[in-house]
Amino acid sequence: QVQLVESGGGLVQPGGSLTLSCTASRSLVHINTMGWYRQAPGKERELVAYFTIPGINEYRETYLPSVKGRFTISRDVAKNTAILHMNNLKPEDTAVYYCSALFADDPRDYWGQGTQVTVSP
Repeated sequence: QVQLVESGGGLVQPGGSLTLSCTASRSLVHINTMGWYRQAPGKERELVAYFTIPGINEYRETYLPSVKGRFTISRDVAKNTAILHMNNLKPEDTAVYYCSALFADDPRDYWGQGTQVTVSP
């Protein structure tokens, strides 16, 4: 069983920045896919950004079109952590952000507890 612990959410004004972190309780050496979903009140959960490592020396990033150019995902393998830098935040980015991870040697999807991001004047 893998635990994902998220941090970094909060309240920010439009145009501001936040950084979310997601730390796994195991090494990311065998990570396949890791990233963030978000869910706003009354809306479906949507995929925001993730990275995937389909093979040796392969690395890909994917972004929701509405956040591309504003959000950047990265990883710190030494700290078992995925990081989401969010810039130029907009009110429509307000949601609970959930970290998700899938490891190459484990068929289960893992989820964090969620962290609230609120963008408001």
